[in-house]
Amino acid sequence: MDIIRRSSATATFRSLRQKDWEKISFLNSSNATRNIGIIAHIDAGKTTTTERMLYYSGYTRRIGDVDDGSTVTDFLPAERARGITIQSAAITFNWPPVQGEKGSKDIPSSSRAPGTPRSQTPHLVNLIDTPGHADFTFEVLRSLRILDGAVCILDGVAGVEAQTEKVWTQANNYRIPKIIYVNKLDRDGAAFGRTVKEVGVRLHGWPALCQIPWWKDGKGKLIGVGDVVNLRALSWEEGGDGKVIKSLNLTDVDDAFAKEIKKARVALIEILSEHDDEMVEKFLEYDEDHLAIPGNDLTESLRRCVLQNPQRIIPVFTGASFRNLGVQPLLDAVLDLLPSPEERPDPEISMGVTHSRLNELLAGRLALTSSPQSSKSGKQKTSPTKTQKTLPVVSNLQACALAFKVVNDPRRGVLVYVRVYSGSIDRNAALYNTNLSITERAPKLLRMYASDAVEVDSIAAGHIGVIVGLKYARTGDTLIVYSGANPKSGPPAPLNTLQLRPISVPPPVFFTSVEPNSLSEEKLVSDTLGLLLREDPSLNVSIDSESGQTHLAGMGELHLEIARDRLINDFKARATTGKIEIGYREAILSSSPQITEDVNREVAGKHSRASCTVSVSPLDGTEPRVIEEDDDSTHTSLQVESNDLIIHHPTYTRSGLKLSPDSANLPEHLPLPSIVTALRTGISAALSRGPTHGFSMHSTLVEVHLDPAQIHADSTPAAISTAVRLATQKAVKSAAAERGTVLMEPVMLVAISVNEADIGGVAHDISAARGGQVLSLDGEISSPVSPSATLTTSTSTFPTLHTVKEDFPPIDPRKIYTPPDPFASTDGGEDDDLIGTGSAQRRIVARVPLREMVGYLKHLRSLTGGRGTFVMSVEGFERMSAQRQKAVLKELGGGEGW
Repeated sequence: MDIIRRSSATATFRSLRQKDWEKISFLNSSNATRNIGIIAHIDAGKTTTTERMLYYSGYTRRIGDVDDGSTVTDFLPAERARGITIQSAAITFNWPPVQGEKGSKDIPSSSRAPGTPRSQTPHLVNLIDTPGHADFTFEVLRSLRILDGAVCILDGVAGVEAQTEKVWTQANNYRIPKIIYVNKLDRDGAAFGRTVKEVGVRLHGWPALCQIPWWKDGKGKLIGVGDVVNLRALSWEEGGDGKVIKSLNLTDVDDAFAKEIKKARVALIEILSEHDDEMVEKFLEYDEDHLAIPGNDLTESLRRCVLQNPQRIIPVFTGASFRNLGVQPLLDAVLDLLPSPEERPDPEISMGVTHSRLNELLAGRLALTSSPQSSKSGKQKTSPTKTQKTLPVVSNLQACALAFKVVNDPRRGVLVYVRVYSGSIDRNAALYNTNLSITERAPKLLRMYASDAVEVDSIAAGHIGVIVGLKYARTGDTLIVYSGANPKSGPPAPLNTLQLRPISVPPPVFFTSVEPNSLSEEKLVSDTLGLLLREDPSLNVSIDSESGQTHLAGMGELHLEIARDRLINDFKARATTGKIEIGYREAILSSSPQITEDVNREVAGKHSRASCTVSVSPLDGTEPRVIEEDDDSTHTSLQVESNDLIIHHPTYTRSGLKLSPDSANLPEHLPLPSIVTALRTGISAALSRGPTHGFSMHSTLVEVHLDPAQIHADSTPAAISTAVRLATQKAVKSAAAERGTVLMEPVMLVAISVNEADIGGVAHDISAARGGQVLSLDGEISSPVSPSATLTTSTSTFPTLHTVKEDFPPIDPRKIYTPPDPFASTDGGEDDDLIGTGSAQRRIVARVPLREMVGYLKHLRSLTGGRGTFVMSVEGFERMSAQRQKAVLKELGGGEGW
């Protein structure tokens, strides 16, 4: 019998000095780095598992507890008070642990011997613990955007829950490799076999069991796991801290469990052979003996399958984190199976209207031109000579990074979390923000450990770090370092428009009013709201121009409650908030004529003028139409939240080239991309308030007719924005005056989990009492991705990130191997109906107006005896009937209008 000891590091990383970091500098290699996230349904054990990872890696000296409020990653007062994760927390640690104390001689080599697992070599793990509550979906989205892999944690009692499916789908959209950890198998009612089958049916992948649970005497409590890959059993001491793991050969365990491990090994190799040709070769090489294939060969095969796109094999691990069981093998699996930054797809980029990949640009394979406005004599194409002249420009691009999170730290100030995709960001580097066209310095760089930090000199490619002191950077902004750039004008075109794919922001559907207690508090409240918005772009602040009220909008009731608590308790703003209400939308019913608006005024002592011609019309249905276009098109189409914008420029192509030498020129200081940005900004402001009820506009087509003669030498982007805003407002009012407007309400896609005995009453309540439409029973949670459901923080024109829907046949749960569950029934009915009968869980998927879902949780609990749960997300907005609109307006206190 062998004893495995994972000794903790002799010093926590908080006490490491700079010279100590240099001793483990080999870990900065992106090949020895893992950027992973923990994703799951609420209360599946994400934070509990994270705490064990930190403890076993040597980062902490004791294990934090969610109930006691002593966890490292849940450090906000609201998180500790409520016992849930509210914001994603980033933390860095090493696995296996590294002796980092000064004078230590136990610094391991960074090289990996052939035939040994990656988990034998120290790696740097950047881990993000994400929230599980549906109201904080944006926190999950912005974390997934920059991750390279994910660990999805399942509750072994509840199985695959609704929010699990939702975050799994979101991870699929970003093509993130994933492994599964079935947690809480120490609890009564745990059903590992049923959970594994649900993985296949609901997550649409073949579970590959790398571990199976080890029950004492086959029927008792959980004492360890069976390692299917390495053909051994691992056991943990009951009541211990989990650091000591006993490894036993199959001859040292009871025959029934050894037989089950061998059976699981056969099933694992069979499923790998169906998706990996190299495993077939290994199988034949070892004379078709499933047990003779070395464990490392299985690990390499699993890794190849995990990195396939789309991922069809899902490695499954098991344990009970709260009992300190199963976490170290899970950490080994993170290193062995999930990819390094170098193994991820090349990041998408855009430069103006050009879409490509970052490495294509850095390698010089992307044809670049200088500013399109340099062409004064008609339509031109990029020549090879011109491309060669621009290649040295690319060589000056020293770093490219994406800001994915902004936090206002009370001690350190504003912290901007970044993922570096190329080069490295050094301390005091000049960072050019291509979204805002602003240059800022990076005075201090940090590596974060939840609420603690260590200062570093640089952040290398493939790593996640924090920049302190940036005044303007926002979530989704692209930051580049370009040597020799002018601090004011930034890098030369077109690199000054280089953008990584931004982060999608779901639309807010609830709002509340925020009123300062006195006029003297107005500026403080306004500044504090600005900080909140910079931290959380899924919040939205608007001001009612008629009443002067400030409205704070968010993703859900809990989301707004947390924002209100932070505003008043954390930021000490003296303000009162109103009741939480629903954010409706307003739509026109008729078109307007073309309306031209002129602006001729002085701004900051400088004269500026511009003109703009606009017309508006309603869109058919609730989804804006998609217009095909290329670089030679004479129009540019954009989405402005849930509306369409078409800019007609008949004398210029979409890329900014003149079609005729006789056409009027645009001013040199206003190239077409700058004009398009200004027009979008003005139209967004105009559509933020409807003409009748004051709600944001929806399903409106705005057409701008751009005539170079309307853009003068003294025109500015601000003047253009003002002109188009005024013209759009007049056009919308003109359309509303003809046939009025209609309210549109948010419609939610709701997944309700209930016991089978309660399914009839809940389904009837949804369809009869709440005006909902039941879509399926035990069906998958999916809906068409409509532009009304997403908007971005960027004005870039990336193609919409649609939900990934692979055309795979459904997985038959009878073909999925699972070990016997000691507490499960033996009637065999679970394969025909995964959820079984009696008290087992069923799921209802329905479309329901959000107005009917306010306060629904209390009602659901009364219907189900406290056992029902649900999650919901915005599917889109639908027009309301006249009767329903009248009732809503009456409820809002506005009669027929505001």
